[in-house]
Amino acid sequence: MTEAAPPTGTLGQALDHAARLLKSDPRSAVEQAGEILKVSPGHPVVILLLGAARRAAGDPVAALEVLQPLARAQPNSAAAHYELGMTLGDLDQHDAALKSLRRAVALKADMPDAWREIGDRLTLLGDLEGAHAAYGQHIKAATQDPRLLAAASALCENQIPRAEYLLREHLKKYPTDVAAIRMLAEVAGRLRRFQDAEILLVRCLELAPGFKAARYNYAMALYRQNKSVAALQQIDLLTASEPRNSGYRNLKAVVLANIGNFQESLEIYADVLAKHPDQSRIWMSYGHALASAGRLADSIAAYRRCIALDPALGEAYYSLANLKTFRFDGVEVQRMQAELTRDDLADAERAHFHFAIGKALEDSKRYPESFEHYMAGNKLRLAHVGWNAHEITSLVRRSKALFTREFFAAREEYGVSVADPIFIVGLPRAGSTLLEQILASHSSVEGTSELHDLMVMAAKLGGKRVPGQEWSYPGVLANLGVAESRALGEQYIEQTRILRKTAKPFFIDKMPNNFQHIGLIRLILPRAKIIDARRHPMACCFSAFKQNFAQGQRYSYSFEHLAQFYRDYTELMAHFDAVAPGAIYRVMYERVVEDTEGEVRRLLDFCGLPFEHATLSFYENERAVRTASSQQVRQPIYRDGLDQWRHYELWLEPLRRSLGDVLATYPSAPRDGQ
Repeated sequence: MTEAAPPTGTLGQALDHAARLLKSDPRSAVEQAGEILKVSPGHPVVILLLGAARRAAGDPVAALEVLQPLARAQPNSAAAHYELGMTLGDLDQHDAALKSLRRAVALKADMPDAWREIGDRLTLLGDLEGAHAAYGQHIKAATQDPRLLAAASALCENQIPRAEYLLREHLKKYPTDVAAIRMLAEVAGRLRRFQDAEILLVRCLELAPGFKAARYNYAMALYRQNKSVAALQQIDLLTASEPRNSGYRNLKAVVLANIGNFQESLEIYADVLAKHPDQSRIWMSYGHALASAGRLADSIAAYRRCIALDPALGEAYYSLANLKTFRFDGVEVQRMQAELTRDDLADAERAHFHFAIGKALEDSKRYPESFEHYMAGNKLRLAHVGWNAHEITSLVRRSKALFTREFFAAREEYGVSVADPIFIVGLPRAGSTLLEQILASHSSVEGTSELHDLMVMAAKLGGKRVPGQEWSYPGVLANLGVAESRALGEQYIEQTRILRKTAKPFFIDKMPNNFQHIGLIRLILPRAKIIDARRHPMACCFSAFKQNFAQGQRYSYSFEHLAQFYRDYTELMAHFDAVAPGAIYRVMYERVVEDTEGEVRRLLDFCGLPFEHATLSFYENERAVRTASSQQVRQPIYRDGLDQWRHYELWLEPLRRSLGDVLATYPSAPRDGQ
């Protein structure tokens, strides 16, 4: 049956009046539609308006009573399926809502509101690829300007370079076109150029403050850049107008967890899940927050609930494995292996399953099979993320050329004089979380997390990276004056203040990759303490190889890349030892295991802190920990982890060869790295 045409004559006039009331006074629209139905009982257009008016008036149950029969009677009515989908969403029947909305756009593709709603719901589900496609269709459907249709089509088809070119050309002629500005911000977001997206969306909202879709994109761009305070401000503006919108609230929970406000984040997750108990990915996010807060049993329960809802979600299984202290039983291993036989399993989930099975088989001492799964997972991840080893090698070379004794001597008065930050740098899986937990157990030190602020600052200072050309960072630091360096130091202190929940005088930033930015730290925060967490090259590299990192660490999925990264890291650290002796304190993981108290005392001496016995019982500290070692550091130190890599020694010869001198000379740096 085709969608019915509206009535004509007097009936049409009455319906037009009811439609106008729907926008301004939905309760009166309900009454008007009821009166019309007395004259024309069963008229589908009037019933549709009645359902829409009931929903707008805040009575979705009553709306459903008329919309469900209407959708069955009018299977080809896109409007009926759209209204039904929106009503089902209001009633928290989200799978059914998504089904109805998909039916609506299948019948009538140019329904921008339906596409946006689908995108919002897919975002809530964690299906970002599907959400991107839906938002692209929303933009295309909402674009009435024929001059933007080609760009919208390119965006929908993921032809990003073409979309960017067309949009930039359009905006040269029409610089205030908010639809085009938001589309270009979407392009920047997909290219992970979040700073560009932020600038575009600020302009978009200046021109159209009520553009909610742009504001949501703006909040996401801010979050991606670790600008949590600003992101929360935008989310609060959105939730003020739509307090029931679970997509907004879910994003708020994610941002709150990112800044360590776990209690509020967990409360939002619990409330959202009470209304959306069938959303597997929200259960997984809830599990992440619970694990960071130290609620291990609850996090396991949340991950298992996620798996029950979506057995093909390999990330949930890997999240259990990533607790490190969790052990799968035989039935769970069989289920994971069965999922790997599916032809329709996405590569990202397949990789998660391989890493999880690898961990499960390692715990069962089935090392040959375990290694096969670790290798398979790494191959999938490397194919997806890629890695150019030359980038870090080149950065090390440029850093060594710039940061000389003379460079620092000429800048002794630069930076801010505060001594608050304690940086723990190195490579992941080298014991940095353990050192953080030890220091954070001291009465004067607050633990935070792996902060991205320095990395974002470096990226901004260096500007855009042009393919084929050398990045201007760190060379650009040579041009900073006294005032600029102090402003950057103050900026870092101010940006990280939100993560400090106590009045303790010192705090820890344990982003391992900050070893690449030691020159920047010395320039803008000369009194900050820098600790290098180092671990045996074979143990450190293989532990990273077994870890499926959520983001970053793209070098970790290949033995050759891992070895090159480790060599670059030790070379740069040896250089700073030579040009700034005593500025960096190195802690060897193996020595901490062998002589914990002695190493802790020496570490505290370097930080200028008196010894406290609480630092030796660090595993009793109940602070939130957000890294892969979050559960391990809640236990005393054991020797078992020192030589785990030796179970795989038979397959690690390529790693051994690639490490070369850094392995032969460990714990010292090779001579040519000085």
